[in-house]
Amino acid sequence: MEIEKDRLKKLFPNLAEEVFRGESKVRIDASSVDTADGDKAAIRRFAGFSATVIDFVRRCDTEEEAKEIISFMEKRNEISGEYAAEIWEKIKKEGLRGLGPKKNRGFYEEEDKPQP
Repeated sequence: MEIEKDRLKKLFPNLAEEVFRGESKVRIDASSVDTADGDKAAIRRFAGFSATVIDFVRRCDTEEEAKEIISFMEKRNEISGEYAAEIWEKIKKEGLRGLGPKKNRGFYEEEDKPQP
């Protein structure tokens, strides 16, 4: 099926961006059509995932820990000073869990387990 570039961009802007950029946001690990093989090699939801400052802060138990992480990432230029201030302001207003529920050790492994 052929579709004009402009029409694709209009109908499916995100898909068009991925196609024309040449990189996919979804990693496909399975190469078999056998469902038994597919279950063994289940696609991991977090494969290739790169944690953000918010992901790290959600693992914290105290605001002091969160402040350390935010400062560290800002010093390494992984986040801007403006974004760091925005995160810290949200924590001061809404508390540490204002960024989302706590992520405990093993969170990603548990989330990646195939569901029965």
